[in-house]
Amino acid sequence: MPVISQLIVDVVYLMALVGLCLYGVNAYVMLAIHQWNHRQRRQIARPRAPAVWPMVTVQLPLYNERYVARRLLEAIGRLDYPSDRLEIQLLDDSTDETTDILREVARGLRARGLTVTHRRREKRTGFKAGALAVGLAEARGEFVAIFDADFVPSPDFLRQTIPYFVDPQVAVVQARWGHLNRDFSLLTVAQSFGIDGHFGVEQSARSWGNLFLNFNGTAGVWRTAAIADAGGWAADTLTEDLDLSYRAQLRGWRIVYVSELSCPAELPALMTGFKSQQRRWAKGSMQTALKLLPAVLRAPRSAWVKYQAFMHLTYYMVHPLMLTVTLLSTSMVERQDQDLSTPLSWGVGLACSLVTLGPLSMIVYAQRLLYPQWWRRIWQLPSLMLIGIGVALSTSLAVLGAFWGKDREFIRTPKFGIGSEGGTLRGKVYMDRRLWDGALEIGLGSYSAWAIWQMWEHEQYAILPFLVLYAAGFLVVGVLTILHSTTHGMPSLSTTEAERH
Repeated sequence: MPVISQLIVDVVYLMALVGLCLYGVNAYVMLAIHQWNHRQRRQIARPRAPAVWPMVTVQLPLYNERYVARRLLEAIGRLDYPSDRLEIQLLDDSTDETTDILREVARGLRARGLTVTHRRREKRTGFKAGALAVGLAEARGEFVAIFDADFVPSPDFLRQTIPYFVDPQVAVVQARWGHLNRDFSLLTVAQSFGIDGHFGVEQSARSWGNLFLNFNGTAGVWRTAAIADAGGWAADTLTEDLDLSYRAQLRGWRIVYVSELSCPAELPALMTGFKSQQRRWAKGSMQTALKLLPAVLRAPRSAWVKYQAFMHLTYYMVHPLMLTVTLLSTSMVERQDQDLSTPLSWGVGLACSLVTLGPLSMIVYAQRLLYPQWWRRIWQLPSLMLIGIGVALSTSLAVLGAFWGKDREFIRTPKFGIGSEGGTLRGKVYMDRRLWDGALEIGLGSYSAWAIWQMWEHEQYAILPFLVLYAAGFLVVGVLTILHSTTHGMPSLSTTEAERH
């Protein structure tokens, strides 16, 4: 390889390694903050219930949710809250029979004395953010609770969250996400680990460390005045929740995270649906970073808080960095007779160890915190490693798309009504066919396998375990993508016609 070309590869490689190290080390930082504060914070008493419960509007943004709409509304109907202080908004953008289901269940709720409004939009202007904004303009509540269609809040949800608003600076109270279908498949098991790591450790650590954190789009309650003060819901990113959270905190509002309160949800059961969700989160996070990081850097906050905000908003950069290291790994083979070969090889191994073991340590710690018999599920951790690495190509393209693409189309994640009692995907619509996605990932897995052979032949062993993991992850995700796109008995509903109205 020419000297200049090799120099460019070395610089890019080094930057990717440094980036991976920084994100990997930050997982240990979250662990340290959590451990430092955990015991002391557990002794803090919860706020007392208010003498008079305030008016609350429950907003339910729905779009083509025929399999879960009834379950959601029935759960909302069981909320233990004064009916004269509760308003339920069905923010319905559906184009299928979901609307009929909502009308039927709403009639039953009204017959029980609940206030239910059904707001229909013929065009999804602004997508979820637009629906929430339309509902907010008509809401009577001092506070708004928001639930996506796949969530099932407990009856005491509002009584557990509203008392925290005794502090006038609190803008949001966010609950922890639980799981309705954790053991449905390898995919749902993997997702549960990742979500537990975020909600079991990171959210608490950011809250206790006085760092920026975020409302997670659902299973939380907003103060209506805080939404207005922060500028309202905006649809110029795909993560309207993250965007509004940062804008509110920049205005001086606080977010309270209540880890003790769990709101279970249905995890995506299709690889195509999971990847669609991750693409939206990855692209939206980077869009929010590009939009708000300048304001964060100008804010009267410490350098440490600003650095952590950067790490938070740009976390999905881990995937393109990981992909870069994978694609350029064979460049070390061409250095086999050079003095730099061995230290570079071990540097790659160190970076990959940090980015792999840091999050894994946080996830194991979260399992220990959340589940009494946590050790019984640790053997399933490789599922997270395979799935988390395998989606790197898909999310990398989404991250890069935030820089050059103007597309802000919100493609929602399909749900199928799969819960703790079981369920099936057979014969259901809302399926996305993305065979080319799977083919690319299988190709990348094959390339990683070839790189493993090259490394072995030239005795470059430091990165071999990680290349094996990358190869397995890409191949597993690629195969699952194809299988979930072609499974017999799962008719496809055209994405263009039914999901992008």
